[in-house]
Amino acid sequence: MKPLSPSAEHAPDPGVFRTALRREKLAARLALDPAAHAALAVKLEQHLAALLLPLAPQTMAFCAPVRGEFDARPLATRLIERGWQAAMPVVTAVAAPMDFRAWSPSTTMGADRYGIPIPADGAVVVPDIVLLPLLAFDAQGFRLGYGGGYFDRTLAAMVPRPQAIGVGFELGRVADIRPGAHDIGLDAVVTECGVLRFA
Repeated sequence: MKPLSPSAEHAPDPGVFRTALRREKLAARLALDPAAHAALAVKLEQHLAALLLPLAPQTMAFCAPVRGEFDARPLATRLIERGWQAAMPVVTAVAAPMDFRAWSPSTTMGADRYGIPIPADGAVVVPDIVLLPLLAFDAQGFRLGYGGGYFDRTLAAMVPRPQAIGVGFELGRVADIRPGAHDIGLDAVVTECGVLRFA
């Protein structure tokens, strides 16, 4: 008998499903052997570089890596050398849209309330492209993060909305994350296997 896809399984509470999926995918990422993680990251960076380097200089926002996430800092440094500007998201208030603070390799870093590295100070900028870390993603272009909803609130408040690119490993691919009404679809996802674009 063919196994049911996540979207075909009955769950009375999608929150229970998503919580379990977060736990499963985070554990899988953290379980990666360091050498395997590094090899996947190299391939992911190659695909991301092929997508971004041909573009005219813009402002790209990305997160400092935590919990085994892809480290975009080397690529951001390459982009800065080509005239781009880079930034990192900063939570300034609970349950509110984030700000984006300018970043460079020489930026003094602090940490936010969640322990995530952020620029200690610096100009607030508006990104044209935002790289969103993800635990899971589905065929419709929705991502599953840690559950705080900060990226969804931020993107919803931005006009015009920046290009949203999910960045993560293929181990996070699922049939359906069961998005809620607040979830904002991505424009693309980049993994070690390539670039997936969504309408």
